[in-house]
Amino acid sequence: MFKKLTTPAKIQDFLDSFPRNMEKKGMTCMSPRRVLREKKMHCYEGALTAALAFWLLGEEPLLLDLRANKTDFDHVLALYKRNGYWGAISKTNYATLRFRDPVYKTIRELALSYFHEYFVNETGRKSLRECSLRPLDLRKFGTDWPTAEEELYDIATALDDAPHQLLLPVINRRFIRPADKMERRAGRLIEWKKSDPRT
Repeated sequence: MFKKLTTPAKIQDFLDSFPRNMEKKGMTCMSPRRVLREKKMHCYEGALTAALAFWLLGEEPLLLDLRANKTDFDHVLALYKRNGYWGAISKTNYATLRFRDPVYKTIRELALSYFHEYFVNETGRKSLRECSLRPLDLRKFGTDWPTAEEELYDIATALDDAPHQLLLPVINRRFIRPADKMERRAGRLIEWKKSDPRT
């Protein structure tokens, strides 16, 4: 299955073909093997799966954590690089926070590309605050994680505990404009409903 995933675009299309894991039976941190068996994934599980696809291509399996404030959820990306520029693979249920082409010179620049659309839909308040200071290289966790049957909480914890850099200049916080009605309407677009039995 992974042999067909030879480009970032193909990896993203593969992730997009899976329903969103709504964790109806409790929190999960599934390995790529379990994701393939269960036929669903959320952002962290999607990032692991994409990172594995890159690793099988001979590239570094890298994750980046986008950290939100307490009103919103964090988001996890798989990173890739082409000709010195960063891009990202992203599994999400929404119209925003998706794939990024390799046009960003730095990781901070890439993370900031998510700032405008990263908001709490009920209030429109933009919630992205930090990103990982450096990508997390999954090779440090050995070779068992892609096929593990247990929940991969250790990788999730390492990602969360890693040093992060502030994206929002505190001095300019008062100038941040909430998403307007049109943006919030677009923000309500979803790919998979929780009532769908496949999620």
